[in-house]
Amino acid sequence: MHPTFFFARKRLLAMACFVAACLPALAGPPAATTQHGIAVADMNTAIKPGDDFYAYVNGTWVDHAQIPADRASVGVFYLLRDKSDKQTADLIEQIAKSNAAPGSEQRKIADLFNAYMDEKSIEARGMSPLTPYLNAIAAINTKRDLATALGQSLRADVDMLNTAVFSTPNFLGLWVAPGFHDSAHYTPYLLQGGLVMPSRAYYLDGSAHMQDVRAKYAKYVTAMLAFAGFNDVDARAARVIALEHSIAETHISLAEIENIAKADNLWTQADFAAKAPGLDWDAFFAGAGLAHQKSFMVWTPTAVTGEAALVASVPLSTWKDWLAFHLISSYAGVLPHAVEQERFNFMGQTFAGVSQQAPRWQRAVGVVNADLGDAVGKLYAKTYFSPEAKAQVQALVAGLIAAYHKRIDALSWLAPSTRAEAQAKLDKLYVGIGYPETWTDYSTLDIKPGDAFGNAWRASLWHYQLAVAQLGKPVDQRKWAMTPQTVNAVEIPLQNALNFPAAILQPPFFDPKAPAAVNYGAIGTIIGHEISHTFDAEGSAFDASGALRNWWTKTDHAHFEEQAKKLEDQFDAYEVLPGLHVNGKQTIDENIADLGGIAAAYDAYRASLGGKPAPMQDGFTGDQQFYIAFGRNWRSKARPAALRSQVLQDPHAPAAFRAATVRNCDPWYKAFGVKPGQTMYLPPAERVRIW
Repeated sequence: MHPTFFFARKRLLAMACFVAACLPALAGPPAATTQHGIAVADMNTAIKPGDDFYAYVNGTWVDHAQIPADRASVGVFYLLRDKSDKQTADLIEQIAKSNAAPGSEQRKIADLFNAYMDEKSIEARGMSPLTPYLNAIAAINTKRDLATALGQSLRADVDMLNTAVFSTPNFLGLWVAPGFHDSAHYTPYLLQGGLVMPSRAYYLDGSAHMQDVRAKYAKYVTAMLAFAGFNDVDARAARVIALEHSIAETHISLAEIENIAKADNLWTQADFAAKAPGLDWDAFFAGAGLAHQKSFMVWTPTAVTGEAALVASVPLSTWKDWLAFHLISSYAGVLPHAVEQERFNFMGQTFAGVSQQAPRWQRAVGVVNADLGDAVGKLYAKTYFSPEAKAQVQALVAGLIAAYHKRIDALSWLAPSTRAEAQAKLDKLYVGIGYPETWTDYSTLDIKPGDAFGNAWRASLWHYQLAVAQLGKPVDQRKWAMTPQTVNAVEIPLQNALNFPAAILQPPFFDPKAPAAVNYGAIGTIIGHEISHTFDAEGSAFDASGALRNWWTKTDHAHFEEQAKKLEDQFDAYEVLPGLHVNGKQTIDENIADLGGIAAAYDAYRASLGGKPAPMQDGFTGDQQFYIAFGRNWRSKARPAALRSQVLQDPHAPAAFRAATVRNCDPWYKAFGVKPGQTMYLPPAERVRIW
């Protein structure tokens, strides 16, 4: 019996070389003159707000900020992630000193962290942890054996809620979520996979830059195979890369992946042999532990069909080399330093321009968050998020939802039936604040002291089995998609739910002592952004129960598409680097959410004043503070390589251009006296208004 294959670590470990969560303090400008409010010292008031609002709000900070060597970019989100990482590390350190009982969650946390930190043991074991898995790959003798191995490699490691994880290095990726047409039960979704580089463009784009990336990738594949003792590594690497190039040709783009209509493909197990011949699907599903699953939603059918055909047409020896390379690359973080460093040299330096790895303790925090996230999250929420703060945020959320209700009622272009459906979505929306109401039970996860590789392997398999065990079971609308220590927020369309973890509910996004204008402009626009996702191009495809259903009239949808196209064109015009523009179509959902979020947050802020004037701060009116706080949300400085990578594979526009959303907001013009002739000025008829 072959050992279970798994070649894609959780994204935080796989991307630890350039994820911005794990980094040292930033050298920046002097502290702001006001502790609880806008950061006046970070602004450049010599710039007119109507010419460059982002630079007006953040110009002095940008001039002084330095991107550390181990970081691709730096900004508000990243500095708060640093804080969350430090808070989490402090908790882990306390746990490690507590001598917790064997088998307890606290002991698992300590053992997982310490095993990853034990570099001496990792070096002593060398490449030996891979031996049984490499031997199993070598023992593959038939295409049926290969299908079994590919099935064993399947993991729940794609995440349609996380815009960074739309693909996987595994042959295919699995996402377990409520069904498109049965939102009351969990369903398996299959997505394209098979690539180590982030997207198809890195394999297919003919530009000089991409050719240089591919040349470096060839050296990386060669080095990984050499570490494992393979011979003729140059030729093997060339065949692996040729296979991945062929896989990339079957993939669809990010913009296409986000088209829900194209993702609605229900296949029974019997359909796979007819629609995707070339792979022994019975062996694949048996290897994946899914032999009894009757049907799947196939999100990317062209890739599933194309990759299955490659199993038949590409020699078995090439697939075996592909499996071996993906195994080594995926587990580099828990292998000897030379292997890990080689992975960083390619992943960190080539894709993000980062010259130095984050400290190991911070990478270890990432591992613990990925594998025991809720166990840490319980302690994090209890320690760092007070009931008083939660109540204050809940009140702010209530204000945002009330603002959306009023805005939807006032939309003359919506038909009464569409308006009623939109209001129903708001009425049934679940908004989780700080932490989940139920926690993951890790009692059956086997974490052993001093076994970094084994812990990584077992945790990956355990999380996969946990996801598969949900299939067919009733959906919990209140199930969270993030841990409390995550600096982010998410809208979950198939649950009609939002999550706002405790870690993002800290200054500068949320400060209990800050003026209302600042909190509504900062966290309020983020909350409004996530609420707006329920009505963007993707979210509007789902009804109040989370089911995929068209609840729009043709006229309403035509108006929505017309306004969305105007916003798409607006972002297409933004130049990120010479000759490189924002992709308006790829980023449209996030741009619509920014626009809706800031409009609703402004209304909620004004309503919170109860007709009273807002207090001034350093000569700035309440409305000015609101928009300045929004502009500060997007404070960021990034390396060109990171910007280029973002434009190619991220549905979010670079931060500075998200700040430019204000040019569509009528109150912004009044607040700052923006006039025709200024760079950001748009005539009223050209300002995009959707929700």
